[in-house]
Amino acid sequence: MNELTQGIAVVTGAGGGLGRALSVELSKSMQVAGIGRDQAALDETQAMAEPGRFHPLTADVSDFNSVTKAFESASNISPVTLLVNNAALYPRRDITEETAESFMEVVNTNLGGVVACTRAALSGMMDTGFGRILNVATFADVAPLPASSAYSVSKGAARIFTRALIADIGDRFPGIVVTDWMPGMLATRMGIAEGLDPRDAARWGAKLALWHDPSLTGTTWEMDREIPPPRSLKRRIADRVLMRPRAVARHL
Repeated sequence: MNELTQGIAVVTGAGGGLGRALSVELSKSMQVAGIGRDQAALDETQAMAEPGRFHPLTADVSDFNSVTKAFESASNISPVTLLVNNAALYPRRDITEETAESFMEVVNTNLGGVVACTRAALSGMMDTGFGRILNVATFADVAPLPASSAYSVSKGAARIFTRALIADIGDRFPGIVVTDWMPGMLATRMGIAEGLDPRDAARWGAKLALWHDPSLTGTTWEMDREIPPPRSLKRRIADRVLMRPRAVARHL
């Protein structure tokens, strides 16, 4: 049995969209604690999940105290071995329509929520030296769309947080595997009508989340495949001169 599945997975934003789909998919393999702000929406997710496998936890990821209580509840069920940081806000507001307060509300969820939940999960993971963290990411920081300043800045900062987290714990806790995953454009409230069914994306995300391999730490995945790290011109020339094989991207 996968050691991850002997504990409990925490999925944020579990009340709908991709978070709901990921919770349902993961419940086929393990206990899942779904965090969300809407109890009724979480109850709907529970009805779709494997019987007895989904535990709704009402909490706001932008509130550290709320997050702490939610993780305490999850840990009372089973040790937290897997965290999927999925919760996000995407208000689609032009910068001229933003206030400092509305901008930071998005940052507090999209970045602050990732930090708060990661720190809460690490409390137990560092004790055992084992765990899995999957951060749902986007390329919004590379190519921001119009009316997405708060979303793009906060999601881009969350990708930096992944790298900073690995810089801090990667060497000391190689058994805590950390990965960024970009699910693609989805047919959800935050996505586009013609996008991918979140249930299809969730099958990839759940498979990646349940894959515990230290070589995955620091990698970035888009949909069902690994994105190779950029190679400088000097590195490409050296590889060709030395006849080194090019790394092959992995697939799910």
